[in-house]
Amino acid sequence: MIIDFSQGKVILSPFEAQVRFNTSGITMYAMVEDIKFIDDALIMHADAGAVRWSLKLDTPEQLALIREELGV
Repeated sequence: MIIDFSQGKVILSPFEAQVRFNTSGITMYAMVEDIKFIDDALIMHADAGAVRWSLKLDTPEQLALIREELGV
């Protein structure tokens, strides 16, 4: 599943999430088990130990779609 947001795309599979930014060409990856959500702030946060990143989404609907697709 692909979800567009203001800065790029979130690409989801059953095992991982990818975030691809439009302007910089940067792609961030995370396994599903490393992803957490901060619902009231619309944040998707990945923590795989040595590597961490956070993404602020645009709408609660985007966050809900991601959670539903990943099953978390």
